Amino acid sequence: MRLKKSTSKNSISYYAIKSFYKDGSNTSKIVHKFGTHEELLKKLGDKDPETWVLEQIEKMNKLEAAEKQEVIVKFSPAKTITKDEQRLFNGGYLFLQKMYNELGLGSICKQLSHKYKFTFDLDRVLSRLVYSRIIYPSSKLATNELSKNFLEQPNFSLQHIYRALDVISKESDFLQSQLYKNSLKIADRNTHILYYDCTNFFFEIEHESGIKQYGISKEHRPNPIVQMGLFMDGDGVPLAFNINSGNTNEQVTMKPLEEQILKDFECSKFIVCTDAGLSSKTNRQFNNMGDRAFITTQSVKQLKKHLKDWALDKSGWFSPDSKSVYDLSKIDENDYAEQTFYKERWINENGLEQKLIVTYSIKHKNYQRKIRNEQIDRATRAIDNNSKKSEHHGQNDYKRFVKKISVTTDGEIAQNNQYYLDEKRIAQEEMYDGFYAVCTNLDGSSTDIIRINQRRWEIEECFRIMKSEFKARPVFLSRDDRIQAHFMTCFIALTIYRLLEKRLEEKYTCRDIIQGLRDMNFLELKGDGFIPAYTRTDFTDDLHETFGFRTDFQLLTLKEIRNIYRKTKK
Repeated sequence: MRLKKSTSKNSISYYAIKSFYKDGSNTSKIVHKFGTHEELLKKLGDKDPETWVLEQIEKMNKLEAAEKQEVIVKFSPAKTITKDEQRLFNGGYLFLQKMYNELGLGSICKQLSHKYKFTFDLDRVLSRLVYSRIIYPSSKLATNELSKNFLEQPNFSLQHIYRALDVISKESDFLQSQLYKNSLKIADRNTHILYYDCTNFFFEIEHESGIKQYGISKEHRPNPIVQMGLFMDGDGVPLAFNINSGNTNEQVTMKPLEEQILKDFECSKFIVCTDAGLSSKTNRQFNNMGDRAFITTQSVKQLKKHLKDWALDKSGWFSPDSKSVYDLSKIDENDYAEQTFYKERWINENGLEQKLIVTYSIKHKNYQRKIRNEQIDRATRAIDNNSKKSEHHGQNDYKRFVKKISVTTDGEIAQNNQYYLDEKRIAQEEMYDGFYAVCTNLDGSSTDIIRINQRRWEIEECFRIMKSEFKARPVFLSRDDRIQAHFMTCFIALTIYRLLEKRLEEKYTCRDIIQGLRDMNFLELKGDGFIPAYTRTDFTDDLHETFGFRTDFQLLTLKEIRNIYRKTKK
């Protein structure tokens, strides 16, 4: 702060003013008015007013340097706010920025900028695409505008976003491998167990082109789709992904991505855990070599007859907590409601030795029957109401229990559609309630293998976060390379989110974390700093404690906010 004297015909007025940098230029504001020369003479007596004012400004500067200077802001109910002036900014991204730079993404962008001779700031573009995907998920066009909501303003335009997408696509493999290697410096990665699964993302268009092809949509939408294959480590953090055309068979997508992990990630010893739909003979044999192994779910219904009879036999079951042998037909289900039983045997399928492990859970059986009974009730009501029945239905559709009578008891073609409840199908499905099976080439503890397989839900959660919280679909891009880049930014965002979740010791839900970051807004006081305009909670306290800086002081001075910027960019 410095002295400013305002001289008029009749008097001299003394002010303390402060200079600051705003929107690319220097400006200043009046911090305090001390009064006129005559007023200060009356107040100070023989002391020179200007000398006294300089002493006061020196004291104010010392307090400000020690960050103890109180700021008094005057508001007038008679004045309107400035038109088109942004006053509220988001600061929740600062915690994402800290992790983004800990993962070395800023340095990676510098390497790519040097390689491709960019004149724009690739780091600022990629980081805003990532932060916005978590906090303000939207199209690239909207992201260009929403980036202005962050405390640090964008220095790029929409054309730079699209140019960046082109390069992000070309360097997708490099970005994935570097992201993994850098993540080892800030977190323990359990790459001894890898989970793989596939999902698809739809486009709101009707015509196929490039990798946008009609395929089997997991959301049953009549739109072209692309398919994502994702590897996740044993702690639920994404490891690598690929994007394939929508009509690609899921089973052929795993091996190329796994070969990339073997080559670029320097991982060679791991167990691959998949669901039944991805467990082809080729994939199992590929992971039966070297130091790799597999665990895959197995449909009990599709087992050969002698294996199915063995799996459903009530005798010969074990408990993880006991060496006793159990007969399921003789146990009291109330006493064992929380218990899981298992049995195992080695089998040879097409020359591949595998251990078949079957589990039985009373809790799971009751859950399956509860769901089915609700479906049976819907089927019964549909029959009673004589409502129109579709001939096409999915495996979990209640219509599968509704059967049409096409021929009368006399052998004639029925004139009117007649329907009845298919009791035979209900009984066939009930046979398998509570049973679950996996196959593996591991010769280890069955309880450990079951425990590994049970964590497959986390990869499903990764897909749910991308689709629901990150709004990764529908996809609004048309070029294949930009579609690849879109999912690269989603992958980076998901990796940062998962690492953040674990750094917070998994105390908060996905919605708590994202909404908490989104709500961390700050009101700007020009020339003075920013006022937190969010509610301080356990979540914000944990964020500050975890990351080593605080944003919840009554006022964040310009000096302090610059210090925070520096901390998040190390």
